[in-house]
Amino acid sequence: MNLKLILVCLFGTMVSMQAQNSAKPTLLETSGSISGKVIDKKTNQPLSYVNIVVKEVNKVVTGGITADNGTFLIKNLALKNYTVEIQFIGYKTVSKAISLTTESKIVNLNTIPLEEDAIELKGVEIVSEKSTIVQKIDRKIINVGKDLISAGATAGEIMNNIPSVSVDPQTNAISLRGNSNVRILIDGKPTNMDAAQILQQIPSASIKQIELITNPSAKYNPEGMSGIINIVLNKNSKLGFNGSLNNGVTFGKTPKVNSSFDLNYRAGKFNFYGNYGFNHGQYQNNGSINSQESNRESLMNFDMAFKNTSHLAKVGLDYYINDTNTFSFYTNQNISRSSVFGTTLMNYDDNTIDDLLQPFDSKSKNYSQTYNFDYKLAFKKAGHNLELEANYSENDSPEDALYTTQNLTTGNNNSFTNQIENLGKNTIVNLDYVNPLTETTKLELGLESRNDNTTNNFSLNNKYSSNFNYERSIYSAYVTLGKQWKKWNFQAGARLEQYNAEAIFKQAGEADGKFKDDILSLYPSTFITYNPSENNSFNLSFSRRVDRPSLSQVNPIREFSTPTLDSKGNPDLVPQFTNSYEINYTKKTKIGSITSGVFYRRIQDEITRVIYTNPENDTKQILSYSNFENNNAYGVEVSGNLDFKKWWSANISLDAYQKTVKGTIEATKGVFEFVSVDATLFNARISNTFKATKDLRFQLSAMYRGRDLGLQFVREPIWKMDFGTSYNILKGSGTISARFSDIFNTMQFAFNGERPYRANGHFKGETQTAYVGFNYRFGSGKNKAIQRKQRDKNETQGSGGLL
Repeated sequence: MNLKLILVCLFGTMVSMQAQNSAKPTLLETSGSISGKVIDKKTNQPLSYVNIVVKEVNKVVTGGITADNGTFLIKNLALKNYTVEIQFIGYKTVSKAISLTTESKIVNLNTIPLEEDAIELKGVEIVSEKSTIVQKIDRKIINVGKDLISAGATAGEIMNNIPSVSVDPQTNAISLRGNSNVRILIDGKPTNMDAAQILQQIPSASIKQIELITNPSAKYNPEGMSGIINIVLNKNSKLGFNGSLNNGVTFGKTPKVNSSFDLNYRAGKFNFYGNYGFNHGQYQNNGSINSQESNRESLMNFDMAFKNTSHLAKVGLDYYINDTNTFSFYTNQNISRSSVFGTTLMNYDDNTIDDLLQPFDSKSKNYSQTYNFDYKLAFKKAGHNLELEANYSENDSPEDALYTTQNLTTGNNNSFTNQIENLGKNTIVNLDYVNPLTETTKLELGLESRNDNTTNNFSLNNKYSSNFNYERSIYSAYVTLGKQWKKWNFQAGARLEQYNAEAIFKQAGEADGKFKDDILSLYPSTFITYNPSENNSFNLSFSRRVDRPSLSQVNPIREFSTPTLDSKGNPDLVPQFTNSYEINYTKKTKIGSITSGVFYRRIQDEITRVIYTNPENDTKQILSYSNFENNNAYGVEVSGNLDFKKWWSANISLDAYQKTVKGTIEATKGVFEFVSVDATLFNARISNTFKATKDLRFQLSAMYRGRDLGLQFVREPIWKMDFGTSYNILKGSGTISARFSDIFNTMQFAFNGERPYRANGHFKGETQTAYVGFNYRFGSGKNKAIQRKQRDKNETQGSGGLL
């Protein structure tokens, strides 16, 4: 009832403000306007996002930017004499003197051609020197600069340097604000590939920006308790032929290679672009688990070597049919091959229990493809448009593995093979409509259809063992209304979703397992922004989220097995719902900007990992999932983009999260009880950039992730320090970079557990490495900021839903 009351009051306020704004005839009678259209003098094509500056006696009065079709309109100007300057990077500035009088309140400058500036075209800079963090109404945007690119060869390594984000050093699983229930998007689209896998395959140089959407609006799918991480790949749109080349080698226990290039060609009504990334290398990981299970005390040692080769490409085009019609297409193609060879050694303290050695050799392939079509119709009114988008993706990932169990006491061997065929398909169709009802009010409507299908076949020793088919359909409609009133921005919306999921799991010799969900839900969202001054901004938001059980979480077929552990899903899981509240404050100072915030989550039926004794074999355990009791989580965050000196800048972030975890677990072998644990997690990061000369820079970064307490395990703290340097050559078109990661070799995953018996362990990956890379940028360099599709850029919110 409280939420409904808030929404009613909010909409009532909007209506009241609209009534107030509509009664201002006096202002209209005593003010004028300036309009026009800006084009490229050589191509006659419209130029979007050109700066229009209005000056009175050399003092800036107001301004604006051109729309997608090159037009601009500046209203509410006093009836005076002005100078209008048209400014755009790569072009000569044009000045126009105009006079607004009682007889001539409306001045149309008609078509204004801009001429290329040959001097400005000499330097081509595709990637900025320093990463910047921008706080918007519903997201935090990290524009990736050279400092972050040099901080890691892949997207996964970059993520460890992003505020609020953590990457598990053992599994590469990603979490946001201390929670792994986060949705990963690539160019605003979901992917069928495992997030941990694709983060290791995207070269850092192919990333344009990373968006952290902790409280998504009703416009976006509500999945992911902690929000959305959107990785936007480069799409260059400069006129002419432009691009960049990147090559790097990482030296660890074995060398690893990563290369990429970005190209685009823009002429006339067409823009062609593409990027390609290549990764190849071998990685090692080893560790141990010390188990104190009564009468079965043991030490389990793991030694694993991973080898991976991947190719990731994106190719696309934009066709600007005319000023009001745009067609776009792109495709992502990913091909990878990987292999894992390892051994598991079981040493029991009791000499009457046979020691075991289990070597395994697994080879897998992955071919994923995405095809995206988009059509956008722009109406005469600026910002008024209709957009239709269709996205199809497919992921084929077969696997072939050989396992051998060797009894070190008797000498007996037992081998078996696993053959897995896995195919996933995903289709999304969006229809979005945006209408600026007035200068201060914007309405957004949309429909979405999403269909997923996964089929899997598993053979044991070349004989059928199991298969399953999983289908999911989501049909949704959303509405958002944004309103600006003086220093306030309001936006409220709701998303209605019909969710259907059905799966059937078949196993040889067992009854079929079934899973089915049919849920109709409403997901409201509200955003309020207050800007008391240019240097201060407050933001309050609310959204309702859902985490539906994933395929791996509900699949009762055994996922993997060790001599003492089987992993499988739980088909009885139900979705967990989260009500998320957030407040942020951004302060701009002379040395940069600082953003601080607090959030609170109320979680219903939280889905959590559990481990318990196998009821059919008390010498083994089962790793699975379960719904625990309702939970609360809250936290604070502070991050800053600061320039302490001309030669020293830093990105700093601190965050702390508190959560109460409740649930029924196996406290001791065969004994279950209700347990409640209060846990606090602390994270800190700092990335310093030191500018020694115009072309020479040094980077020193460090991160710390604190102790994390769960119902059954305690994860020990993690920390590391990295050092890097970059040097510009070839008149700024080339950059040589080097990095030494994990200087003190401290990065490892370690845990301690007490339930259902005492256990502790650690895993250490190949984290101490040295990297050397070279980046070269070339092209004609004229900077033309053409429009990107709304959903591709994933920035449809703007600043409070207004123009």
